[in-house]
Parts: sequence; structure tokens; C-alpha cells
Amino acid sequence: MNTLLKKHFLILYLIFNSYSLSAAKLPDLVHYVNTLQGTNSKHELTRGNTYPTTALPFAMHTWTPQTGRNGDGWKYQFFADSIRGFQQAHQCSSWTNDYAVFSLMPVTGQLTVSQFKRAATFNHQNEIAKPHYYKVTLDNKITTELAPTERGVHARFSFPRSKASYVVLDGYTGASSITIFPKERKIVGYVHNGRGLQKNFKNFFVIIFDKPFVAQGTWENRQNAILPGNLTAQGTGMGAYIQFKAGESVQAKVASSYISPEQAELNLQQELGAFKRLEDTKAAAAKIWNKHLNRIYVEGGTEAEKATFYSCFFRASLFSRQFFEIDPAGKPYYFSPYDGQIHQGYLYTDTGFWDTFRAQFPLNTLLHPTMQGRYVSALLDAQEQCGWLPSWSFPGEAGSMIGNHAISLLADAWVKGIRTFDPQKALAAYLHEVTNKGPWGPANGREGWKEYFTLGFVPYPNYREATAKTLEYAYDDFCGYQLAKLTQNSFYEQLFAKQMYNYRHVYDAARGFMRGRRSDGTWVPNFDPIEWGGPFTEGNAWHYQWSVFQDVQGLINLMGGENNFTAKLDSVLTQPNKVKVGTYGGMIHEMTEMVMADMGQYAHGNQPIQHMPYLYNYAGQPWKSQKLTRTIMSKLYNATENGYPGDEDQGQTSSWYVLSALGFYSVCPGTDEYVLGSPVFQKIVITLENNKQFTIVARNNSPEKVYIQAASLNGKPYTANFIRHQDIINGGTLHLEMGNAPAVNRGTQPQDKPFSLSSTK
Repeated sequence: MNTLLKKHFLILYLIFNSYSLSAAKLPDLVHYVNTLQGTNSKHELTRGNTYPTTALPFAMHTWTPQTGRNGDGWKYQFFADSIRGFQQAHQCSSWTNDYAVFSLMPVTGQLTVSQFKRAATFNHQNEIAKPHYYKVTLDNKITTELAPTERGVHARFSFPRSKASYVVLDGYTGASSITIFPKERKIVGYVHNGRGLQKNFKNFFVIIFDKPFVAQGTWENRQNAILPGNLTAQGTGMGAYIQFKAGESVQAKVASSYISPEQAELNLQQELGAFKRLEDTKAAAAKIWNKHLNRIYVEGGTEAEKATFYSCFFRASLFSRQFFEIDPAGKPYYFSPYDGQIHQGYLYTDTGFWDTFRAQFPLNTLLHPTMQGRYVSALLDAQEQCGWLPSWSFPGEAGSMIGNHAISLLADAWVKGIRTFDPQKALAAYLHEVTNKGPWGPANGREGWKEYFTLGFVPYPNYREATAKTLEYAYDDFCGYQLAKLTQNSFYEQLFAKQMYNYRHVYDAARGFMRGRRSDGTWVPNFDPIEWGGPFTEGNAWHYQWSVFQDVQGLINLMGGENNFTAKLDSVLTQPNKVKVGTYGGMIHEMTEMVMADMGQYAHGNQPIQHMPYLYNYAGQPWKSQKLTRTIMSKLYNATENGYPGDEDQGQTSSWYVLSALGFYSVCPGTDEYVLGSPVFQKIVITLENNKQFTIVARNNSPEKVYIQAASLNGKPYTANFIRHQDIINGGTLHLEMGNAPAVNRGTQPQDKPFSLSSTK
């Protein structure tokens, strides 16, 4: 072993030993997590659209059992009764499928390679699904175990006694290459599958087994033709099979790289070389997760509430995914999915900002500012490499959904003290974004940008989802304004100062709703607020009424004052839970989920309205936010396979729960405020990256006593309906007295209200 590898082994040993020493003193929280949460999903109705992810926090690769066919976005469905492979995965959305995928499947009896014929039935009673460890015993008596590292996995396949023992590698749906080295008990190769990938994109993998091969060969997964004894194959869907001694228990160490075969080997040595047994990898992964989960320690509440909280915290800790690797000198570098070149530094991927700017990234900014600093810096690197700020990276730019929300991440980071990027460079990149339309999807650049700047709104039907775009463009322009103002750039400040009020141009005072508007200024006829689609994105007018994150007071003024505003908020929950399918032409799953939730027109299963429960704080009725947020958490979330009220969406829906369970939420990223709700637990201790602790004590808290009666911050009376980021980062204690009746005179003064643009003028 060379000196460099010895050095890496020593570093790994010290790291995991330190985890061992520190984790030994920490409460065991990983046992609360159920990675099956949200897996009972299908195209027509999603309860999360998750898969049982076995991974480390923000890891480059994850692993999962695969019940769905190759290429199916629904890779694991709880109601399915058979598994066809154990798959390396990167999927952030079932609707966009996966990329860089391959799988391993143990087979006993006769060698069977077809994904359909090799599938083996199983029972969930024989399944363990934890972040650090997955185990299942199939009905054919083969047991598979998985324990993760950031770029690899330690697997073990235990075959029934005296039965034939095979492991089949499936090259999945695109190009693949396989080379088998029997004497070294090793397989190397690459896969290239997914949408919109660079031509030279490859996921290089290496697999090392701990037992000798009895036989081996290659196969291809279109005709399932087997070539016994063949050691190399290259083409579409090429795979391999290995035969071991009958009844064998086989360990496999697997690692991958997007950079080179040599880096894949180095990743394996760096991350798995120190672990001889799967139990060692499993224990190390458990310690990492336990330390991570203990960043937020909760007391009180039920065991079910703790399971829901930590299962959501786990899911919120997977995105965005690392896309960088560590070179032989210990420095980060990466293959760019944007320009197909190798670059120094950090890169992250697998997220859609339309979902995640709302809570996922604010949670990361709070808990992981170093990582978030690297992330926002990498946004500008990506912009240099492809010409556009990312909006939906999977792993390159897809341009899905709407809005230009990279600026939200950049502004939010700057406001909260993360200064890892050049703000003038960021503003120039944003200006390019909002005055051009890029080649990929509606959120790559800005659809309808000319009309938005000249008319003050995006006209419909000239552009799909035009009213939703107008509202989100106005918020993004506020973020551009914020960043410019804080960095003394008067040009950009003045440019965006007008645009951030454009929400006013799509509000119809006569009907009391945001509406679609034609280019001649007239309203689109035949308006019905329960009709989905058309000028809205995956929602209706009841949902987009509230998408004025930056100026809730301005929205209150448009709606005729606080009484009208709060009455309309109340009406969201009391309206019949009916839908008109509109331009969708049929029920989409978000509609079905809203109807099932039975909370009127409140559709928590999708992002546009998720901040709405907190808006009572802006209008003199904060107790209603306290009650409603607790109702949503208890009614719509749990830790089971039915755990979410819709798509989990790359950590966003989980992050909503995590923040809300702490008792606050990021209504307007790009400001330094979190708006208060009602914490789930009697005591919460947040350990920050600076080693300070922020404690939330909610005395007398219970499912019945959800209302804040009085509050103090670090011993001083506190009446505000928000808390500032710096107050949390500085450490201290927020003490809340809880009761079972609203405190209608608390938090009702103008100075108690959260930030709104119209309140600052």
C-alpha cells in the first residue's frame, strides 16, 4: 500500500473513531427514522414519492431496493410484492426518472438475468429500512444487506445453504461497459443513462467481492442473451453475472465516480478500505447519522411525533446531493454536467428550486452554512459553464417548473451572513437570466420576460401558467433588489425596485383573486377560482392568492385590510374541497391529494400554498397560524409508508415539517426572519455549526395547548411574530408559555408583524 493510501486510511480511522467517541455520548435517534416513509405512492396518488434511501447525509450516491421496472420513476412502491434489484440511485423526482443507474441482484437456483424473471417476492415483515442499513430476506431465502458511504456501499448477499449463488449486475437502460477480473474478484465499468446528459458523461464503478468466483460471464438486457465465460462487454444495457460457491455469503464493496475509473478505485479505498465487515460500515454510518440527527434534539411529544420528526429530518438531509469528489491530494473536484469538463471545487445537484427555495435551502442555511456557502458559490460556477443559473439540476440544467429562484438562494445566503460569492457577479448573472429565454424548459431564463417588463405582468394565454410566473418573478426580483441594496449596487436596486411590485397587476379587486390577464389588459373570461391550470401552475386561484412572499402587507392592502385578508384565509379552509380540472383535462395527483386532505381548498401536497398557514401573523391573528400549523402536522404527516400529503419533492415537504415542528418557517427567503407558528415538542435544542445552541422551551405544550400565551427571548419579554436568523445563530433560549385558548392580545401590534415591503416604506 502506498504512502498516500496509508494516509487516507489513517484519516478515515481518526474520523470514524472521533464519531465513535462523540456518538457514544449522544442519544440514539437513528432508530426513529423509517426510510419507507412516503413509499406507498403511484402515478395517480402520491404519499411522498420516496424510496427507502440508504445513504449518508447529502451523499453523492444512494442505494435502494428496486420494485419497479428499469427506467420507471416509481422505483420502489410499498404495495409491490417483488424486488428485481438493489440499485444505485440519484433520483430527486419520480417524474423525471433517474440517471447513472445500475443494479445488483442476488439469484439462487437457475441463473436468471431478466429483470422480470429474476425478481423475487418479499414481505415487509422481513425488511429493515434505516438510513445507515437496509436489510431484506426475500421469500427465496436470500438475504441482502446494504450499508452506505458517500460514494459507495457495502453490500452482503447471503444465499440459502446448498443453493446455487449468483449475483447479476444490470447495466440498466442506456450505454454500459463491463470488464470482469476473476483473479481480483472485481468488476469495473461504467453506465450512461438518463435524460439530457453530456455525451461524455459516465458513471464509472468498481465492485470488489470478498469470495472467489466459480464462474462468470456477461449479458445484455434487451434480449437477455448470456455469454458464459465472457469477461468484457460494451453497448446498450450490458451487464455481468458472477457465480459463487453454493450457499455462500458474499460481501461486495461498491464505489462510483463521474470523473474516472481511477477515481472510482480511490473512492472505494478512501471510503470502504478501512472496513473489513459490513458491520463496520454499518456502525460508522449509524454514528454519522446519529451525530447529524442530534443537531436537533427534541424532548416531550409522543414517540410517533419523534418518529415523524426524525424521518422528515432524515429526508430533508439528502438534498442537495454532492457531485464533487476528493482527489489524491485531498482536494475537491468534479465532472461538470454543464460543460462536460473537469473543474476544481465543489458542485451539488439533484434539486428543483421551485420546490426547495421555500424551506429546504433555508433549513440548510440555518444548520449547514459552510455547505450552503459552497452551494451558492457553485451556482455561479455552473452559470459560467452553461451560460445560465441552474433552476432544476438533474444533474445538469433541465429548466423545469417556473421562476428564477437561484437568486432566492443567493440573496438568502447573503442576508444571513454567507459571503462566499461575488454579489456583483451574481446580479449580472441574474440580469442575464431575467432578460433572456434559455433553451431548456420554462424556468431556464424567463418566459414572457419582455411583456413582464413592459406590461408589468406575463399575459395569458400567450404564455402558459402566466399569472403564477408573474407572481414568482416579482418575488425573485425582490431577491435581486435585496442583494443589490445590501451590496450598494444602485443600478440593480433601482432596476428591480419597480418589478418586485408586479404582483399588483394580476390582482382583480372586483373578484378578490389573482387572475389571468390578456396582453390588452383585460381579464381572461370565465373565471372560476377552483379551476386548476391555465394561468396557474399545479394549482388554482385559491392557492396563488398568497404568493406574495415579499409583501404580505401590500397584499393585505389590495384585499381591503386585515379583516378581509383573514376572512379570505379562513375561507381557504371552509370552501368545499372540489376541483375543476381546467387545462389539465383530468384529475392530476395534486388534485386528488387536496380532496383527500379534506381541508377545503388548502393543498399542502404541493408547494404554492405551503406558506399560507403562517400569514395570519401579518394580519393581527397569530393564534390562527399556531393552531393551523399544528393541525397540518398532526393530520397530514406521519412516519409510515403513507407519511406525506403529496410529493416529498427533494426535501421540501420534509423541511416544511422540520421547521414547523421547531415552531417557525421561512415565509420569505431573502429576509433574515422566520415567522412563528407553534412547536410540536416541549423542548428543542438546536446545535449550530458554530457550536452554539439555540433552545426552544414550550412549557405546558400538548396537542390541546397549541397557543402561545407569552414569550421571552434570552429572559426578555418577546412579542414579535417572527424571530431573526442572527438571534438563532447567536444561541440562546426562546421560552414560550403554551395554553389551550388563543391569546388574542399578544403579537398584534405593527412592530410584531414580520417583514413586508409595504411596511418599510
